[in-house]
Amino acid sequence: MAVTATKMALIVGALGVISFIFGIYAETKKPPGGTPIPGKGVVICKYPSSPTVVLGYLSFVFLIATTVVGYLSLFYPYKGKSVPNSILFQSTNFTIFFNIALFTAGLGAMFLLWPTITEQLHLSRNVHHNLGTDCPTAKTGLLGGGAFVSLDSMLFWLVALMLAINAREDFLDDSEDPVKGENIAHPITTNL
Repeated sequence: MAVTATKMALIVGALGVISFIFGIYAETKKPPGGTPIPGKGVVICKYPSSPTVVLGYLSFVFLIATTVVGYLSLFYPYKGKSVPNSILFQSTNFTIFFNIALFTAGLGAMFLLWPTITEQLHLSRNVHHNLGTDCPTAKTGLLGGGAFVSLDSMLFWLVALMLAINAREDFLDDSEDPVKGENIAHPITTNL
């Protein structure tokens, strides 16, 4: 079963959508706060059971998988025919969308990891010496924002793949012509 650009696009799309779903689900399942339990000179925060941390990390893992497959799909030698990277980067549109896809993948990773790690730290370090603590959780909205940026990253990888396919086809069509640039049109003659 040969690897095709269509199959790679479906894989990138599926991984991106899964990352988005996990990120949104993590955001909706995040508890609003913990319950402070006063002790002798400390406050212990009791948080309700929540899958937020696991879902946040899963969303991040699927974003990384989307980025790796998206990146590899651009430079894969489909049908055994490789194209120099310089040919792809001669296209301004490809270069722009490639860089935007990389940037949004990094931004999405940041927005997914920041609240996930913060939430994990809140859950594991739940003993506070400040008696006025209100048992906070990670910032609301960051996981959801990271999920949407993850989805955007997937879409930019797909656009970059479409532009890479166009550049490949143009390059391979030009290299198959026997003589480059020669006008094959026949002159028109009239007998008057």
